[in-house]
Amino acid sequence: MQLKNKYLFLLAALFLISCGTKKKITESHQPEMSQPTWHTCLIQNAKATLSMDGNPLSATVTMQTVHDSMLVISVMPLLGIEVARFEATPLELTGINKFDGTYATITYAELNRTLTPSLNWDILQQTCTAELPTGSEKARLVYQLGEKTIELIIDYTPRRLDVPVRVSHQNLSRYKKIDINKWL
Repeated sequence: MQLKNKYLFLLAALFLISCGTKKKITESHQPEMSQPTWHTCLIQNAKATLSMDGNPLSATVTMQTVHDSMLVISVMPLLGIEVARFEATPLELTGINKFDGTYATITYAELNRTLTPSLNWDILQQTCTAELPTGSEKARLVYQLGEKTIELIIDYTPRRLDVPVRVSHQNLSRYKKIDINKWL
């Protein structure tokens, strides 16, 4: 029971920690807004390691993104079996714990009441498509949550652009909705 919650937290941290990159991105030069160079992005078998208070947890993640529309992150710690999933749109985030059949949804505005710096769609999309200013091979993201320091390291695999991705919303009727505060 406790191990599955750690993996769910790994996935949650991917979203939450990505907001820690906002300062780096806004301070560096941002390219002018133009037509996207891609419509879909797929990164399979990336390695994500989350360390919280020195206890590392690792999992394989697949990140599927439709430009400015939706993204899905699948967490597969064992044998390619999806144990947790996050779906995000420009308006909200949904976390699904497939171990215990629960899910929670939160808007960025609600989330940003407790997060500093704030999280937005652009930062999240850059994290999930290897478009952070840190490069497309590895990302190191650090976030302070209360007195706890959370570090996420993502070793990206080559991204594939404009390939078919499966980013449809999960049928949530099979899952029980819970309060997001149980995960935060």
